[in-house]
Amino acid sequence: MQTLFTPDQLEDPGTKRANEILRSCVHCGFCTATCPTYQVLGDELDSPRGRIYLIKDMLENERVPDEKTVQHIDRCLSCLACMTTCPSGVHYMHLVDHARAYIEKTYKRPLSDRALRWILAQILPYPTRFRLALLGAKIGRPFAFLMPDARLRAMLDMAPKTIPPVSRNDDPQSFAPKAERKKRVALMTGCAQKALNTDINDATIRLLTRLGCEVVVAKGAGCCGALTHHMGKEDQSHASAAANIRAWQAEMANGGLDAIVINTSGCGTTVKDYGHMFRNDALADQAKAVSDIAMDISEVLMQLELPENTAQPLRIAYHAACSLQHGQQIKTHPKTLLKRVGFEVVEPADSHLCCGSAGTYNLMQPEISGQLKTRKVKTLEAKSPDVIAAGNIGCMMQIGSGTDVPIVHTVELLDWATGGPKPPKLQASGL
Repeated sequence: MQTLFTPDQLEDPGTKRANEILRSCVHCGFCTATCPTYQVLGDELDSPRGRIYLIKDMLENERVPDEKTVQHIDRCLSCLACMTTCPSGVHYMHLVDHARAYIEKTYKRPLSDRALRWILAQILPYPTRFRLALLGAKIGRPFAFLMPDARLRAMLDMAPKTIPPVSRNDDPQSFAPKAERKKRVALMTGCAQKALNTDINDATIRLLTRLGCEVVVAKGAGCCGALTHHMGKEDQSHASAAANIRAWQAEMANGGLDAIVINTSGCGTTVKDYGHMFRNDALADQAKAVSDIAMDISEVLMQLELPENTAQPLRIAYHAACSLQHGQQIKTHPKTLLKRVGFEVVEPADSHLCCGSAGTYNLMQPEISGQLKTRKVKTLEAKSPDVIAAGNIGCMMQIGSGTDVPIVHTVELLDWATGGPKPPKLQASGL
């Protein structure tokens, strides 16, 4: 794609990177075949290729984006299926993130939009605040039909019926290995996950220590910054990321780390991109060092000696989170691990398509998200599974709200199969 940025414009690192990405696009349109919003809406401007044209025009002309441009960019899930499909290597993630930051700085949204985005940014990354908000949503759910805004109704509908107790495993501490030590790793305990489902981190710690890992929860680490990053709120997202970088660097300097383990794939995609996010910052070297050892839990488990054929004979429908299969290009590890311990693993049709969760997307774009959820649930249930497994809390909440089939994290199943307790959701379902 030809671009016409001026030398002065290219002095800005974000614009320079956008120019590189735009020039790599050859207009082939392969991305439209795998774009969930194009599949649902059928509008070229709701495909990656269409959004690329809108972003190019907006950035080149340094214009204040209009409502139409913002609407089409807001509708992007950032599922990154287009990056998997693209034959030219267009790094759409960096481009759309830059566009969102530009919109955040130059476009004045309607008051209701500004208020909603502010509320989400001030609540979701903070577990204590989020827990209080979930309690309020639980009380308000019976009155959801009175809400004038579909997005507010979606927020109430998505709140879990029960709020899990606080897990002390999330506090800064170290867990000794139960076998000969093979690795020293830091576990990212996250933010929203600590409020929505404490079983995931607990299972991760049990499994890793059982397999010979010393597990550290670093003091000062918290939200990865993804939730605010994808809303274009760079200052807030970078502050969260910087806190993590400093916390993990302290552990790297005091005992060393073989890996930073992440069990929420949306967070993993962002942490692995810290090197890019901070490339022009004083933390550049430290950020790159963190990104270099950031690993999804499935990547770490592939390096350890997981027992074979110890699982109950259950049929598992594996849901591939977009951030894992497209963002991190991890496609086979979770399935390999589940099969290794003895589960039967099946995959739904169109497994490359998003479930509609996408961070805060299901709260800000509930209609499109709902259509994608319905499609995903239908394809998963068509496999007649006993259980649905996924590697991302957002997907678990989204899919779980649309099916009676129990959905658990992959690591919970692996923990159970190797000596841990049965996942609570399976106990509740009678499996």
